[in-house]
Amino acid sequence: MGFAGAMAVAMAVDALIGWPAWLFARIGHPVTWLGRLIHLLDTGWNRASDPPALRRAAGVAAAVLVIALATALGWGVQSALAPGWLHVVVVGVLAWPLVALRSLHDHVAAVAHPLVSGDIAAARSAVAQIVGRDPATLDDAGIARATIESLAENASDGIVAPVFWGALFGLPGILGYKAVNTLDSMIGHRTERHEAFGWAAARIDDVANLIPARLTGVLFVLLAPNHSQAWSCMLRDARRHRSPNAGWPEAAMAGALGVRLSGPRFYHGSIADEPWLNEGARDPAAADVLIGLKLYRYAMILLAAAFVALALV
Repeated sequence: MGFAGAMAVAMAVDALIGWPAWLFARIGHPVTWLGRLIHLLDTGWNRASDPPALRRAAGVAAAVLVIALATALGWGVQSALAPGWLHVVVVGVLAWPLVALRSLHDHVAAVAHPLVSGDIAAARSAVAQIVGRDPATLDDAGIARATIESLAENASDGIVAPVFWGALFGLPGILGYKAVNTLDSMIGHRTERHEAFGWAAARIDDVANLIPARLTGVLFVLLAPNHSQAWSCMLRDARRHRSPNAGWPEAAMAGALGVRLSGPRFYHGSIADEPWLNEGARDPAAADVLIGLKLYRYAMILLAAAFVALALV
């Protein structure tokens, strides 16, 4: 865990300033750079005329290429840095853009505040920025549920997972993970176009998030007002989720807040009949989004403090 201190630096910088809009307007973001490469490979290698086996092989090659390039870049930059505490700080600053700690907080807060004040139209507009379901079909409870689910899941794959791999391997770890996660978000969907080509991206992402998702759930459990309720809900319901990983932080959050999450929802005009997490609990309200956001802040502080402790040891 020699890079734990660097990940604490990355989290602190991102919490303070995020990724400024003016900087994004000038140079974009590392994830958008990865996205351009993935888009080029998807356009050039994922041909509808090819048989599924060939498209799957092309998808494996694309995933390996993107991950290898990102990891090699991280290794090259990290190897060029002088050792010592300056090395820790520089690695942390370079890793900062790959941690979405403040962005997630701000996007969730943008839903929570109008929802609390009763401005449903503004809350629907804001929630559309963070979830894929149709916001027009969501009432107050639906907006709160979708927001809390997004908060829990993205806490795992947007913050905990990148810094977990960064703490283990430094820049190669965090860059490699972001390549994996971006591949999954762009081509890992079970659609006609990406069923074969995105197969490898989705499977690799499942493996990369295996430990971080469970770690995120544990963080929520540790800081929950009722630890035993959150713990039992996570252990009981996590595996009911359609994702092998997202169910862990979502079930922990459901138990921590004493609300039910997941369940049936509209995606692109059709109903996805998902099972409930913490079935039998009440529906979430606007205030629960704020409580979930508070739990998220404390969990990230605890994680950063753990990294500092590991660095000092």
